[in-house]
Amino acid sequence: MNPASDPGHGDSPAAWTAVTVMIAALSVGTVAFYLQVWWLVIASAVATLVGWGLGFVLSAMGWGVRGPKFQPKEHA
Repeated sequence: MNPASDPGHGDSPAAWTAVTVMIAALSVGTVAFYLQVWWLVIASAVATLVGWGLGFVLSAMGWGVRGPKFQPKEHA
């Protein structure tokens, strides 16, 4: 596949960081919901939004798929 035509599929530090933060927040939120710890459910929802925003901020700083700080690796 031509690297210029590859859409990237989010394989960048910005995407990995955002997804990791969001998965952790949603995991904690799920357990908190089960245990009915409502303040932690709300905090987890806020942390999920922070993770989403973190992806955009890191991408704008150059760590996204097409950013100057990201060096893509060849796929096997």
